[in-house]
Amino acid sequence: MKSIFAFIGALLLHFTASSQILQPVTWSYAAKKTSATTATVFIKATLQDGWHIYAQEMKGAGPVKTSFTFTPAASFQLKGQVTAPAPLTKYEKAFDTDVNYYEHSVIFQQNIQLTGGKATVKGAVAYMICSNLQCLPPATKEFSIPIN
Repeated sequence: MKSIFAFIGALLLHFTASSQILQPVTWSYAAKKTSATTATVFIKATLQDGWHIYAQEMKGAGPVKTSFTFTPAASFQLKGQVTAPAPLTKYEKAFDTDVNYYEHSVIFQQNIQLTGGKATVKGAVAYMICSNLQCLPPATKEFSIPIN
């Protein structure tokens, strides 16, 4: 009888450990002043092996593309659009289309025009990540990046 309870206990422990929330992407942020009145904000996604994140540009219908929103502030103005390196492209059966994506890591950049000496760039990144086996629901991650 004790062995049955031990087996059930071990089984429950296994299911509890394997039902943890997947977090295959981590976000990091930095800013660099490029002059007294300009700066560049860097937003980096680091992905676990086997996972990919979708690019900002997507042809036709498909997965949720990565997009950025910035909270307006008197201390800065955005200069241009968020830029990123050229993405990889492949056909994905799940979406029945070619998709643009990044593996391992990608750094997005936004140029800023400063209207004062210091600023804090706040906003959010919306994204979707997938592996060859599954896709996670679209997510949003808020950020706050000080520029000194």
